[in-house]
Amino acid sequence: MTLVLIVDDVPAMAEQYAYDLKRLRGYETLIAQSGRTALESLTRDSVDCVILDLEMPGMDGFEVLRSVERLGLRVPVIVYTGTGDYDRCAQAIRLGAYSFIDKAESMERVAQEVENAMERRRLTTEVTLLRRGFGLESPLVGTSPALAKLKEAVVRVAPAPSTVLIGGESGTGKELVARELHRLGPSPKGPFIALNSAALPHELVESELFGHERGAFTGATATRKGAFEAASGGTLFLDEIGDLPPAAQAKLLRVLEERKVTRVGANKTIAVDTRVVAATHRDLEKEVAEGRFREDLFYRLNVHVLRVPPLRDRLSDVPALVEHLVAATCERFGVKQKTVAPDAVEALMSYDWRRNNIRELRNVVERMIIATDGDELPQSAVPVEIRQRTTHHVPRTSLDGPRTFEEQKQEVERQIVIQALERNEWHVTKTAKELGLADHASLLKIMRRLGVQRDTKASDS
Repeated sequence: MTLVLIVDDVPAMAEQYAYDLKRLRGYETLIAQSGRTALESLTRDSVDCVILDLEMPGMDGFEVLRSVERLGLRVPVIVYTGTGDYDRCAQAIRLGAYSFIDKAESMERVAQEVENAMERRRLTTEVTLLRRGFGLESPLVGTSPALAKLKEAVVRVAPAPSTVLIGGESGTGKELVARELHRLGPSPKGPFIALNSAALPHELVESELFGHERGAFTGATATRKGAFEAASGGTLFLDEIGDLPPAAQAKLLRVLEERKVTRVGANKTIAVDTRVVAATHRDLEKEVAEGRFREDLFYRLNVHVLRVPPLRDRLSDVPALVEHLVAATCERFGVKQKTVAPDAVEALMSYDWRRNNIRELRNVVERMIIATDGDELPQSAVPVEIRQRTTHHVPRTSLDGPRTFEEQKQEVERQIVIQALERNEWHVTKTAKELGLADHASLLKIMRRLGVQRDTKASDS
């Protein structure tokens, strides 16, 4: 729903605009009869565009524009005037208005200006996200609806220094999300320290987290900084936070609240400036209810929660992931780069990767590369247990949260289109013909809508 706020001290004029915008474009509208009321609405309602009269008693349109800028409200404003004084309109543009119109303009022109303003806002947001690393530079490979939702959340949360809790099944890439939060965060040049809580011996957990003094316990032959000190000025990633023992949970809570650590065997505290990103595959609320995880620590970690979707909920990302993993693995093994046969990609897309998600896919890719002498990885290189257990998968609701019908429908459409493109070596015209579409332009339109692209290999020759 598009919501347009019309600000005019003449009720009849505002109501006419509201009626015509609804009639012509189906826009929902709000009316404010003063600048003050307009600002209250802008801070309360999800307004997509503002049509603002410059000439109003009390707080006029110029003061509204200044207040919008001062409050940091990112909403396009179209100003209008009935005086014909375009110098004043130009002044409004300098104050941040998107464009101006005359009150004598046709409503078709007004409606088109609203649409143009919102389209420009959308493009500006996309450019901002790209400049901040959302997209091509992201280590989160794929463009499925589920992953796009996660990427948007990462970009939104990253600039704040708050604690983040990442949930998701084993092997979904929770550490990659943590590293992306660090890269896009307030201190990207600071250290990134990763610690797996489940892999630490219980007797050494506190030493690893908070450090120790020489002689603090048997084997402590030298003073040692802990992970919090090492990560000061950057990010500490605590993986599998649900496996921390109770004593360490209590001390971790205190450090998060006080921003100070005390090394094992020491009396003095040390100030730390460390952003904590925690991750778990467990249901921490259930762990709290059953007494295995501190409730106060859970709420201290639960400032921002990101859910990493399982691979079975983003199977249309498998071709991009496979291409990425093949390139990285060939480089690591020091062998010639290989391609993947379309029927091999289809087999990999038809498996649900329920056991270990992307980590399982990475292991399968490595096995395929080792088993193949040629330049192309054929379907026969796909491990037999993967081929035998493939199913025509329909995305379902994951344990990490329900997905809407539209999200699931879009994911299925993406899978159909990508599989067809793979079969036709990304030849758009051939793929369009196979899918029974009118022409290649129809397929390109569908690909744009679904976010399907393969810039380096897509072809229509």
